[in-house]
Amino acid sequence: VFGKDITLILILNNLSFDHKTVKVDMSASTVLYTRRAVAEILKANTSVDLGSKEGKHIRLKIPYSYYGKYLTTDKRIQVTALCEVMHMHGAKLLVEKTIILEDTNIIIKVPRRVVVNKAVTLEISYANPLPEPVNRCVLLVTLMNQQVKIHLAKLAPKERSKIYFEFTPRRTGPLQLQVDFSCDKFSHVKGFVTIAVAPA
Repeated sequence: VFGKDITLILILNNLSFDHKTVKVDMSASTVLYTRRAVAEILKANTSVDLGSKEGKHIRLKIPYSYYGKYLTTDKRIQVTALCEVMHMHGAKLLVEKTIILEDTNIIIKVPRRVVVNKAVTLEISYANPLPEPVNRCVLLVTLMNQQVKIHLAKLAPKERSKIYFEFTPRRTGPLQLQVDFSCDKFSHVKGFVTIAVAPA
């Protein structure tokens, strides 16, 4: 989840009866959705001895403080591990994983029944998942082809807050409401909900 430390585990298994030594070079970079690297955030290497038919786990931790300021709006981190078996004519294996960090920041609560031409109030809650305060918070609400920009108070670390948003639906059927939350440390955290508008 965005704002938290990331822990990964690489599992190495020796499928043969021979003792093996594996050199592991690990790296992590923030990337765009096109996989183009933005910034390298972690580099680590280790060596693992594997006995006959033995398996071992290598734990890799990426703290938020390493990736936070380099993350793009795509919220992707690419992790690679190059595993080289020593004394085996340079046998190599490359393991790659792309992590897409989830947002759990926006929660939209809609009343059970929404009726056309009758005012309705929604509860929109938003959060700062980071271990540091955020400023210049803005909520952009898009509904019925109109956008409303709401400037919010700053949020303390891990703080959740909420606002109430009132509108009157002018037609029956499905209505989509989209919410976009941005601040000085991250941007475009989105939430959306489809509202079923009933006849009067």
